[in-house]
Amino acid sequence: MRPEACHLLQKSIVKHQARILAAIEHNLSNGLIESTNTKIRLITRIAFGFKSPQALIALALLSLGGHRPTLPGRK
Repeated sequence: MRPEACHLLQKSIVKHQARILAAIEHNLSNGLIESTNTKIRLITRIAFGFKSPQALIALALLSLGGHRPTLPGRK
C-alpha cells in the first residue's frame, strides 16, 4: 500500500474513531439494509416485463414482507 493511501486511511480512522467504536460496541451493521436493497434490485430485474408497477410492488412485498400465505395443494 502506498504511503499516501496509508496516511489517508489513518486520517479517516482518526476522524471517525468515535463512530467506528460505537458501531463495534453496539454490534451495528448496515448489512441487512444492503441485503434488502440487493433483493429489491433482483426483483426489479425479474419484474421487467410486468405491465404495472403495482405488480412489482406486490412481488417485493410478497418476497420481503414476511407474509407467507399457504399455497393451494401444499401443506
